[in-house]
Amino acid sequence: MAEEPDLDDLERRMDGALTALSKEFQGLRAGRASAALLEPIVVDAYGQKMPINQVGTIGVPEPRLLTVQVWDKTMTKAVEKAIRDANLGLNPQGEGQLIRIPIPDLSEERRTELSKIASKYAESTRIAVRNVRRDGMETLKKLEKDGDMGQDDRHLYETEIQEMTDRHIKKIDDSLAHKEKEIMQV
Repeated sequence: MAEEPDLDDLERRMDGALTALSKEFQGLRAGRASAALLEPIVVDAYGQKMPINQVGTIGVPEPRLLTVQVWDKTMTKAVEKAIRDANLGLNPQGEGQLIRIPIPDLSEERRTELSKIASKYAESTRIAVRNVRRDGMETLKKLEKDGDMGQDDRHLYETEIQEMTDRHIKKIDDSLAHKEKEIMQV
């Protein structure tokens, strides 16, 4: 009886890479406000680094405005500093415990820059998917070498893993094309 590789695990790991890519893409703004834009920001709070959503509530009252309602008034300056230091091109304005963050229009240069960043994210995701494929292929070769699988079965599973990889790479390319279109849209 031939031992079978865990294709579901490979699929799950490839899907995980796609999920990570979509989260990265959410952080790339395309000229409109999105709470996801601020989610990766960490604030120096109470002697440690905390995600911004653990020191205040992020809101999107208008398409070109984000707000952060800071729960502890003493944290307002730290939150403003974290937003400025995040390198997102945002300029927060504090009003008591409420921080307003207007979303500026994107210049053509900034759009091109964001598009390049999106391409880098997509390429690192492609690499992650290929690494999962490589792990799967090495497992197949080991099973065949150990006598737990025949050569025909190995070729069958290799084809299946390659098709799975191709499907995920296509999803990455489609996501990138959609994000680039969104970024370049004026």
